[in-house]
Amino acid sequence: MPQTENSNHKWLVLLAVGIGTFMSALDASVVNTILPVLRRSLSSDVAGVEWVVTVYLLTLSGLLLSFGRLGDLRGHKTIYLSGFGIFVVSSALCGLATSIVMLVIFRTTQAVGAAMLAANSPAILTKNFPARQRGQALGLQATMTYLGLTAGPSFGGWLASQFGWQAVFYINVPVGALALWVSLRFIPYDAPGKVTERFDLPGAGVFIAGLVTLLLALNQGHNLGWTSPVILGLLASAALLLLAFGWIETRSAAPMLDLSLFRHPLFTLSVASAVFNYICLYCVTFLLPHYLIDGRGLNTAQAGLLLTAQPIVMAITAPLSGTLSDRIGVRLPGTIGMSILAAGMLLLSRLGSSSPWVQIILALAIVGLGTGIFVSPNNSAVMGSAPRQRQGIAAGVLATARSFGMVLGIGVAGAIYTTVLAGGSVEHPTLFPAIQTSFMVAAVFAALGIITSAVRRKGIADEKG
Repeated sequence: MPQTENSNHKWLVLLAVGIGTFMSALDASVVNTILPVLRRSLSSDVAGVEWVVTVYLLTLSGLLLSFGRLGDLRGHKTIYLSGFGIFVVSSALCGLATSIVMLVIFRTTQAVGAAMLAANSPAILTKNFPARQRGQALGLQATMTYLGLTAGPSFGGWLASQFGWQAVFYINVPVGALALWVSLRFIPYDAPGKVTERFDLPGAGVFIAGLVTLLLALNQGHNLGWTSPVILGLLASAALLLLAFGWIETRSAAPMLDLSLFRHPLFTLSVASAVFNYICLYCVTFLLPHYLIDGRGLNTAQAGLLLTAQPIVMAITAPLSGTLSDRIGVRLPGTIGMSILAAGMLLLSRLGSSSPWVQIILALAIVGLGTGIFVSPNNSAVMGSAPRQRQGIAAGVLATARSFGMVLGIGVAGAIYTTVLAGGSVEHPTLFPAIQTSFMVAAVFAALGIITSAVRRKGIADEKG
Protein backbone atom coordinates (compact mmCIF):
# COMPACT_ATOMS: atom_id res chain seq x y z
CA MET A 1 0.00 0.00 0.00
CA PRO A 2 1.18 3.59 -0.59
CA GLN A 3 2.62 5.21 2.45
CA THR A 4 0.91 7.97 4.34
CA GLU A 5 2.17 11.52 4.30
CA ASN A 6 3.67 11.21 7.78
CA SER A 7 5.57 8.01 7.12
CA ASN A 8 9.34 7.95 6.74
CA HIS A 9 9.01 4.82 4.65
CA LYS A 10 8.64 6.96 1.53
CA TRP A 11 12.30 8.02 1.80
CA LEU A 12 13.38 4.38 1.71
CA VAL A 13 11.28 3.98 -1.44
CA LEU A 14 13.12 6.97 -2.89
CA LEU A 15 16.45 5.35 -1.93
CA ALA A 16 15.50 2.13 -3.70
CA VAL A 17 14.36 3.91 -6.86
CA GLY A 18 17.34 6.27 -6.69
CA ILE A 19 19.88 3.45 -6.73
CA GLY A 20 18.23 1.94 -9.78
CA THR A 21 18.08 5.31 -11.52
CA PHE A 22 21.76 5.97 -10.81
CA MET A 23 22.75 2.54 -12.09
CA SER A 24 20.81 2.93 -15.34
CA ALA A 25 22.23 6.40 -16.03
CA LEU A 26 25.75 5.25 -15.17
CA ASP A 27 25.48 2.30 -17.53
CA ALA A 28 24.18 4.41 -20.42
CA SER A 29 26.97 6.98 -20.15
CA VAL A 30 29.71 4.40 -19.51
CA VAL A 31 28.97 2.35 -22.63
CA ASN A 32 29.17 5.42 -24.86
CA THR A 33 32.64 6.09 -23.46
CA ILE A 34 34.11 2.67 -24.29
CA LEU A 35 32.86 2.29 -27.88
CA PRO A 36 36.38 2.70 -29.37
CA VAL A 37 37.67 0.04 -26.96
CA LEU A 38 34.84 -2.33 -27.93
CA ARG A 39 35.59 -1.81 -31.62
CA ARG A 40 39.21 -2.87 -31.18
CA SER A 41 38.62 -5.68 -28.69
CA LEU A 42 35.79 -7.33 -30.63
CA SER A 43 37.32 -6.68 -34.09
CA SER A 44 34.32 -4.69 -35.27
CA ASP A 45 33.90 -1.77 -37.63
CA VAL A 46 32.40 1.57 -36.62
CA ALA A 47 28.95 0.73 -38.02
CA GLY A 48 28.86 -2.52 -36.05
CA VAL A 49 29.86 -1.03 -32.73
CA GLU A 50 27.33 1.80 -33.11
CA TRP A 51 24.59 -0.82 -32.88
CA VAL A 52 25.64 -1.49 -29.28
CA VAL A 53 24.12 1.92 -28.50
CA THR A 54 21.46 2.07 -31.21
CA VAL A 55 19.78 -1.27 -30.44
CA TYR A 56 19.64 -0.34 -26.74
CA LEU A 57 17.98 2.97 -27.53
CA LEU A 58 15.46 1.51 -29.98
CA THR A 59 14.47 -1.37 -27.70
CA LEU A 60 14.21 0.86 -24.63
CA SER A 61 12.12 3.49 -26.40
CA GLY A 62 9.79 1.00 -28.06
CA LEU A 63 8.92 -0.83 -24.83
CA LEU A 64 8.49 2.05 -22.37
CA LEU A 65 4.79 2.60 -22.98
CA SER A 66 4.00 -1.13 -22.94
CA PHE A 67 5.72 -1.70 -19.60
CA GLY A 68 4.11 1.40 -18.12
CA ARG A 69 0.71 0.01 -19.05
CA LEU A 70 1.67 -3.44 -17.78
CA GLY A 71 2.63 -1.84 -14.46
CA ASP A 72 -0.85 -0.34 -14.18
CA LEU A 73 -2.39 -3.77 -14.79
CA ARG A 74 -0.03 -6.06 -12.85
CA GLY A 75 1.44 -3.75 -10.21
CA HIS A 76 4.39 -1.40 -10.63
CA LYS A 77 6.61 -3.14 -8.10
CA THR A 78 6.23 -6.49 -9.84
CA ILE A 79 7.31 -5.11 -13.21
CA TYR A 80 10.05 -2.98 -11.61
CA LEU A 81 11.62 -5.94 -9.78
CA SER A 82 11.40 -8.11 -12.89
CA GLY A 83 13.21 -5.38 -14.80
CA PHE A 84 16.00 -5.33 -12.25
CA GLY A 85 16.49 -9.07 -12.56
CA ILE A 86 16.64 -8.92 -16.36
CA PHE A 87 19.00 -5.93 -16.28
CA VAL A 88 21.46 -7.55 -13.87
CA VAL A 89 21.57 -10.92 -15.67
CA SER A 90 21.90 -9.22 -19.06
CA SER A 91 24.76 -7.06 -17.76
CA ALA A 92 26.68 -10.18 -16.77
CA LEU A 93 26.01 -11.69 -20.21
CA CYS A 94 27.25 -8.50 -21.90
CA GLY A 95 30.53 -8.91 -20.04
CA LEU A 96 30.80 -12.49 -21.30
CA ALA A 97 30.23 -11.54 -24.95
CA THR A 98 33.00 -12.63 -27.32
CA SER A 99 31.69 -10.96 -30.50
CA ILE A 100 29.91 -7.78 -31.45
CA VAL A 101 26.83 -9.78 -32.46
CA MET A 102 26.61 -11.40 -29.02
CA LEU A 103 27.03 -8.01 -27.33
CA VAL A 104 24.28 -6.44 -29.43
CA ILE A 105 21.91 -9.32 -28.56
CA PHE A 106 22.62 -9.04 -24.82
CA ARG A 107 22.31 -5.24 -24.98
CA THR A 108 18.83 -5.79 -26.41
CA THR A 109 17.78 -7.87 -23.40
CA GLN A 110 19.46 -5.36 -21.10
CA ALA A 111 17.31 -2.62 -22.67
CA VAL A 112 14.20 -4.69 -21.93
CA GLY A 113 15.08 -4.59 -18.24
CA ALA A 114 15.92 -0.89 -18.39
CA ALA A 115 12.54 -0.15 -19.98
CA MET A 116 10.76 -1.97 -17.15
CA LEU A 117 12.66 0.17 -14.63
CA ALA A 118 12.24 3.53 -16.38
CA ALA A 119 8.54 3.07 -17.13
CA ASN A 120 7.60 2.31 -13.52
CA SER A 121 9.93 4.29 -11.26
CA PRO A 122 8.07 7.66 -11.57
CA ALA A 123 4.77 5.88 -10.91
CA ILE A 124 6.22 4.24 -7.78
CA LEU A 125 7.42 7.59 -6.46
CA THR A 126 4.15 9.34 -7.30
CA LYS A 127 2.12 6.70 -5.47
CA ASN A 128 4.32 6.73 -2.35
CA PHE A 129 4.78 10.48 -1.92
CA PRO A 130 2.02 12.95 -1.08
CA ALA A 131 1.12 15.49 -3.77
CA ARG A 132 2.81 18.30 -1.83
CA GLN A 133 6.18 16.48 -2.10
CA ARG A 134 5.89 15.02 -5.59
CA GLY A 135 8.16 17.61 -7.21
CA GLN A 136 10.77 17.15 -4.51
CA ALA A 137 10.80 13.36 -4.95
CA LEU A 138 11.01 13.53 -8.74
CA GLY A 139 13.71 16.18 -8.44
CA LEU A 140 15.82 13.95 -6.22
CA GLN A 141 15.37 11.12 -8.70
CA ALA A 142 16.56 13.47 -11.45
CA THR A 143 19.62 14.25 -9.34
CA MET A 144 20.50 10.55 -9.25
CA THR A 145 20.21 10.48 -13.04
CA TYR A 146 22.57 13.43 -13.46
CA LEU A 147 25.04 12.02 -10.93
CA GLY A 148 25.14 8.78 -12.93
CA LEU A 149 25.68 10.70 -16.17
CA THR A 150 28.43 12.76 -14.53
CA ALA A 151 30.31 9.83 -13.05
CA GLY A 152 29.88 7.54 -16.04
CA PRO A 153 32.54 8.76 -18.50
CA SER A 154 35.42 9.06 -16.03
CA PHE A 155 34.45 6.00 -14.00
CA GLY A 156 33.90 3.89 -17.12
CA GLY A 157 37.22 4.97 -18.61
CA TRP A 158 39.03 4.05 -15.40
CA LEU A 159 37.30 0.65 -15.15
CA ALA A 160 38.05 -0.21 -18.77
CA SER A 161 41.70 0.83 -18.46
CA GLN A 162 42.28 -1.08 -15.22
CA PHE A 163 40.19 -4.23 -15.66
CA GLY A 164 39.09 -4.35 -19.30
CA TRP A 165 35.84 -3.31 -20.96
CA GLN A 166 34.01 -6.27 -19.41
CA ALA A 167 34.23 -4.61 -16.00
CA VAL A 168 31.92 -1.83 -17.24
CA PHE A 169 29.12 -4.39 -17.45
CA TYR A 170 30.15 -6.56 -14.51
CA ILE A 171 29.93 -3.58 -12.13
CA ASN A 172 26.15 -3.62 -12.65
CA VAL A 173 25.90 -7.04 -11.02
CA PRO A 174 26.79 -6.12 -7.40
CA VAL A 175 25.19 -2.67 -7.66
CA GLY A 176 22.07 -4.16 -9.23
CA ALA A 177 21.88 -6.92 -6.63
CA LEU A 178 22.01 -4.30 -3.86
CA ALA A 179 19.33 -2.20 -5.58
CA LEU A 180 17.17 -5.28 -6.11
CA TRP A 181 17.35 -6.17 -2.41
CA VAL A 182 16.55 -2.61 -1.31
CA SER A 183 13.64 -2.45 -3.74
CA LEU A 184 12.27 -5.80 -2.65
CA ARG A 185 12.56 -4.76 0.99
CA PHE A 186 11.20 -1.23 0.95
CA ILE A 187 8.95 -0.65 -2.09
CA PRO A 188 5.41 -1.63 -1.09
CA TYR A 189 3.37 -3.81 -3.42
CA ASP A 190 0.63 -1.88 -5.17
CA ALA A 191 -2.71 -3.35 -6.12
CA PRO A 192 -2.98 -4.29 -9.81
CA GLY A 193 -5.48 -2.51 -12.01
CA LYS A 194 -8.99 -3.66 -12.82
CA VAL A 195 -9.06 -7.37 -13.51
CA THR A 196 -11.57 -6.72 -16.31
CA GLU A 197 -8.96 -4.79 -18.29
CA ARG A 198 -6.63 -6.72 -20.56
CA PHE A 199 -3.29 -5.80 -22.00
CA ASP A 200 -3.73 -4.33 -25.48
CA LEU A 201 -1.40 -6.67 -27.37
CA PRO A 202 -2.30 -5.51 -30.92
CA GLY A 203 -1.89 -1.87 -29.94
CA ALA A 204 1.43 -2.58 -28.22
CA GLY A 205 2.80 -4.46 -31.22
CA VAL A 206 1.84 -1.78 -33.75
CA PHE A 207 3.13 1.01 -31.49
CA ILE A 208 6.49 -0.69 -30.97
CA ALA A 209 6.86 -1.26 -34.72
CA GLY A 210 5.88 2.33 -35.54
CA LEU A 211 8.03 4.03 -32.92
CA VAL A 212 11.11 1.89 -33.57
CA THR A 213 10.76 2.53 -37.32
CA LEU A 214 10.49 6.28 -36.72
CA LEU A 215 13.41 6.39 -34.30
CA LEU A 216 15.55 4.30 -36.64
CA ALA A 217 14.86 6.79 -39.46
CA LEU A 218 15.73 9.75 -37.23
CA ASN A 219 18.81 7.99 -35.90
CA GLN A 220 20.22 7.09 -39.31
CA GLY A 221 18.95 10.06 -41.33
CA HIS A 222 22.11 12.15 -41.16
CA ASN A 223 24.23 9.10 -42.09
CA LEU A 224 22.19 7.80 -45.05
CA GLY A 225 20.75 11.13 -46.17
CA TRP A 226 17.29 12.44 -45.34
CA THR A 227 16.08 12.07 -48.92
CA SER A 228 17.47 8.57 -49.43
CA PRO A 229 14.91 5.87 -50.37
CA VAL A 230 15.65 3.94 -47.17
CA ILE A 231 14.94 6.89 -44.86
CA LEU A 232 11.88 8.04 -46.81
CA GLY A 233 10.56 4.48 -46.77
CA LEU A 234 11.10 4.21 -43.02
CA LEU A 235 9.37 7.55 -42.37
CA ALA A 236 6.39 6.58 -44.53
CA SER A 237 6.12 3.18 -42.83
CA ALA A 238 6.33 4.81 -39.38
CA ALA A 239 3.56 7.26 -40.26
CA LEU A 240 1.27 4.46 -41.43
CA LEU A 241 1.98 2.31 -38.38
CA LEU A 242 1.42 5.14 -35.90
CA LEU A 243 -1.82 6.12 -37.64
CA ALA A 244 -2.91 2.48 -37.40
CA PHE A 245 -1.99 2.54 -33.70
CA GLY A 246 -4.24 5.57 -33.13
CA TRP A 247 -7.08 3.82 -34.96
CA ILE A 248 -6.65 0.67 -32.83
CA GLU A 249 -6.57 2.64 -29.56
CA THR A 250 -9.78 4.53 -30.31
CA ARG A 251 -11.58 1.21 -30.77
CA SER A 252 -10.05 -0.76 -27.92
CA ALA A 253 -12.01 -1.35 -24.73
CA ALA A 254 -8.78 -1.25 -22.70
CA PRO A 255 -6.25 0.71 -24.80
CA MET A 256 -2.54 0.58 -24.08
CA LEU A 257 -2.37 4.36 -24.42
CA ASP A 258 -5.36 6.14 -22.93
CA LEU A 259 -5.69 8.95 -25.48
CA SER A 260 -8.07 10.81 -23.17
CA LEU A 261 -4.98 11.86 -21.18
CA PHE A 262 -4.12 14.21 -24.03
CA ARG A 263 -7.42 16.03 -23.59
CA HIS A 264 -5.90 17.63 -20.49
CA PRO A 265 -3.88 20.68 -21.58
CA LEU A 266 -1.54 20.37 -18.58
CA PHE A 267 -0.56 16.83 -19.57
CA THR A 268 -0.24 17.48 -23.32
CA LEU A 269 1.70 20.75 -23.02
CA SER A 270 4.02 19.27 -20.38
CA VAL A 271 4.83 16.30 -22.63
CA ALA A 272 5.50 18.67 -25.54
CA SER A 273 7.73 20.80 -23.30
CA ALA A 274 9.69 17.70 -22.30
CA VAL A 275 10.31 16.82 -25.96
CA PHE A 276 11.61 20.34 -26.71
CA ASN A 277 13.85 20.25 -23.62
CA TYR A 278 15.45 16.92 -24.55
CA ILE A 279 15.95 18.01 -28.17
CA CYS A 280 18.10 20.88 -26.85
CA LEU A 281 19.87 18.74 -24.28
CA TYR A 282 20.95 16.10 -26.77
CA CYS A 283 21.99 18.67 -29.34
CA VAL A 284 24.56 19.67 -26.72
CA THR A 285 25.49 16.04 -26.07
CA PHE A 286 26.08 15.45 -29.79
CA LEU A 287 27.77 18.72 -30.78
CA LEU A 288 30.04 19.72 -27.88
CA PRO A 289 32.43 16.73 -28.19
CA HIS A 290 32.93 17.65 -31.87
CA TYR A 291 33.59 21.24 -30.91
CA LEU A 292 35.99 20.43 -28.07
CA ILE A 293 37.89 17.51 -29.65
CA ASP A 294 37.78 18.22 -33.39
CA GLY A 295 37.62 21.99 -33.19
CA ARG A 296 39.68 22.90 -30.14
CA GLY A 297 42.06 19.94 -30.02
CA LEU A 298 41.26 18.58 -26.55
CA ASN A 299 41.64 14.90 -25.74
CA THR A 300 38.67 12.86 -24.55
CA ALA A 301 39.57 13.17 -20.85
CA GLN A 302 39.84 16.97 -21.06
CA ALA A 303 36.60 17.25 -23.02
CA GLY A 304 34.81 14.97 -20.56
CA LEU A 305 35.95 17.10 -17.63
CA LEU A 306 34.62 20.28 -19.24
CA LEU A 307 31.30 18.62 -20.08
CA THR A 308 30.65 17.73 -16.43
CA ALA A 309 29.79 21.38 -15.76
CA GLN A 310 26.32 20.80 -17.17
CA PRO A 311 25.16 17.68 -15.24
CA ILE A 312 26.70 18.93 -11.98
CA VAL A 313 24.57 22.09 -12.11
CA MET A 314 21.55 20.01 -13.11
CA ALA A 315 22.07 17.66 -10.15
CA ILE A 316 22.18 20.58 -7.70
CA THR A 317 19.26 22.48 -9.19
CA ALA A 318 16.69 19.74 -9.91
CA PRO A 319 15.67 18.88 -6.31
CA LEU A 320 15.55 22.56 -5.32
CA SER A 321 13.30 23.39 -8.25
CA GLY A 322 11.13 20.36 -7.56
CA THR A 323 10.62 21.44 -3.94
CA LEU A 324 9.80 24.98 -5.06
CA SER A 325 7.25 23.76 -7.60
CA ASP A 326 5.44 21.88 -4.83
CA ARG A 327 4.76 25.30 -3.27
CA ILE A 328 4.18 27.65 -6.19
CA GLY A 329 3.06 25.35 -9.04
CA VAL A 330 4.73 24.11 -12.18
CA ARG A 331 4.19 26.84 -14.75
CA LEU A 332 6.55 29.55 -13.45
CA PRO A 333 9.64 27.38 -12.76
CA GLY A 334 9.05 25.43 -15.98
CA THR A 335 8.89 28.60 -18.06
CA ILE A 336 11.90 30.16 -16.32
CA GLY A 337 13.88 26.96 -16.83
CA MET A 338 13.15 26.84 -20.55
CA SER A 339 14.01 30.54 -20.88
CA ILE A 340 17.39 29.99 -19.25
CA LEU A 341 17.95 26.96 -21.48
CA ALA A 342 17.24 29.11 -24.56
CA ALA A 343 19.80 31.63 -23.32
CA GLY A 344 22.32 28.80 -22.91
CA MET A 345 21.69 27.63 -26.49
CA LEU A 346 22.31 31.15 -27.78
CA LEU A 347 25.55 31.37 -25.80
CA LEU A 348 26.71 28.06 -27.26
CA SER A 349 25.89 29.35 -30.75
CA ARG A 350 28.47 32.11 -30.19
CA LEU A 351 31.37 29.72 -29.57
CA GLY A 352 34.20 30.06 -32.05
CA SER A 353 37.75 28.92 -32.65
CA SER A 354 39.22 30.99 -29.82
CA SER A 355 36.40 31.29 -27.29
CA PRO A 356 37.74 31.39 -23.70
CA TRP A 357 37.33 28.18 -21.72
CA VAL A 358 35.40 30.08 -19.05
CA GLN A 359 32.83 31.04 -21.70
CA ILE A 360 32.32 27.38 -22.61
CA ILE A 361 31.95 26.35 -18.97
CA LEU A 362 29.55 29.24 -18.32
CA ALA A 363 27.38 28.33 -21.31
CA LEU A 364 27.23 24.67 -20.23
CA ALA A 365 26.42 25.70 -16.66
CA ILE A 366 23.55 27.89 -17.91
CA VAL A 367 22.20 24.98 -19.98
CA GLY A 368 22.41 22.79 -16.86
CA LEU A 369 20.72 25.46 -14.74
CA GLY A 370 17.83 25.83 -17.17
CA THR A 371 17.30 22.09 -17.52
CA GLY A 372 17.61 21.53 -13.77
CA ILE A 373 14.99 24.19 -13.05
CA PHE A 374 12.67 22.85 -15.75
CA VAL A 375 12.72 19.08 -15.48
CA SER A 376 11.37 18.40 -11.95
CA PRO A 377 8.31 20.69 -12.17
CA ASN A 378 7.55 19.42 -15.66
CA ASN A 379 7.78 15.76 -14.61
CA SER A 380 5.56 16.56 -11.65
CA ALA A 381 3.03 18.18 -13.99
CA VAL A 382 2.90 15.09 -16.22
CA MET A 383 2.54 12.64 -13.36
CA GLY A 384 0.17 14.83 -11.35
CA SER A 385 -2.23 15.39 -14.26
CA ALA A 386 -2.79 11.64 -14.85
CA PRO A 387 -5.36 9.62 -12.87
CA ARG A 388 -4.01 7.20 -10.28
CA GLN A 389 -4.89 4.14 -12.38
CA ARG A 390 -2.98 5.62 -15.34
CA GLN A 391 0.29 6.46 -13.57
CA GLY A 392 2.20 3.78 -15.47
CA ILE A 393 0.98 5.09 -18.81
CA ALA A 394 1.95 8.64 -17.79
CA ALA A 395 5.42 7.47 -16.76
CA GLY A 396 5.77 5.58 -20.04
CA VAL A 397 4.72 8.63 -22.05
CA LEU A 398 7.22 10.79 -20.13
CA ALA A 399 10.07 8.34 -20.73
CA THR A 400 9.10 7.99 -24.39
CA ALA A 401 9.13 11.79 -24.75
CA ARG A 402 12.69 11.76 -23.40
CA SER A 403 13.80 9.10 -25.89
CA PHE A 404 12.01 10.78 -28.80
CA GLY A 405 13.54 14.15 -27.91
CA MET A 406 16.96 12.56 -27.62
CA VAL A 407 16.84 10.91 -31.03
CA LEU A 408 15.25 13.94 -32.67
CA GLY A 409 17.85 16.26 -31.10
CA ILE A 410 20.74 14.14 -32.32
CA GLY A 411 19.08 13.71 -35.72
CA VAL A 412 18.47 17.43 -36.22
CA ALA A 413 21.91 18.42 -34.93
CA GLY A 414 23.58 15.73 -37.02
CA ALA A 415 21.71 16.74 -40.17
CA ILE A 416 22.59 20.43 -39.84
CA TYR A 417 26.16 19.77 -38.74
CA THR A 418 26.98 17.37 -41.58
CA THR A 419 25.21 19.49 -44.21
CA VAL A 420 27.08 22.69 -43.33
CA LEU A 421 30.33 20.78 -42.85
CA ALA A 422 30.06 19.24 -46.32
CA GLY A 423 30.07 22.71 -47.89
CA GLY A 424 33.49 23.57 -46.51
CA SER A 425 37.02 23.09 -47.79
CA VAL A 426 40.59 23.13 -46.53
CA GLU A 427 40.79 26.85 -47.28
CA HIS A 428 37.36 27.58 -45.80
CA PRO A 429 36.63 25.12 -42.97
CA THR A 430 33.06 25.11 -41.75
CA LEU A 431 33.26 23.19 -38.47
CA PHE A 432 32.55 26.21 -36.28
CA PRO A 433 29.78 27.63 -38.52
CA ALA A 434 28.19 24.16 -38.58
CA ILE A 435 28.13 24.01 -34.79
CA GLN A 436 26.91 27.60 -34.46
CA THR A 437 24.05 27.02 -36.90
CA SER A 438 23.01 23.84 -35.12
CA PHE A 439 22.82 25.59 -31.75
CA MET A 440 20.80 28.44 -33.26
CA VAL A 441 18.22 25.92 -34.45
CA ALA A 442 18.26 24.32 -30.98
CA ALA A 443 17.50 27.75 -29.51
CA VAL A 444 14.35 27.82 -31.66
CA PHE A 445 13.20 24.54 -30.08
CA ALA A 446 13.89 26.03 -26.65
CA ALA A 447 11.72 29.03 -27.59
CA LEU A 448 8.91 26.65 -28.49
CA GLY A 449 9.39 25.06 -25.07
CA ILE A 450 9.01 28.46 -23.43
CA ILE A 451 5.65 28.86 -25.16
CA THR A 452 4.32 25.40 -24.26
CA SER A 453 5.42 25.88 -20.65
CA ALA A 454 3.99 29.40 -20.33
CA VAL A 455 0.52 28.68 -21.71
CA ARG A 456 -0.15 25.91 -19.20
CA ARG A 457 -2.93 26.86 -16.82
CA LYS A 458 -1.55 28.01 -13.48
CA GLY A 459 -2.09 25.48 -10.74
CA ILE A 460 -0.51 23.29 -8.10
CA ALA A 461 1.64 20.33 -9.01
CA ASP A 462 -1.14 17.77 -8.57
CA GLU A 463 -3.60 19.68 -10.70
CA LYS A 464 -5.75 17.33 -12.77
CA GLY A 465 -5.92 19.61 -15.78
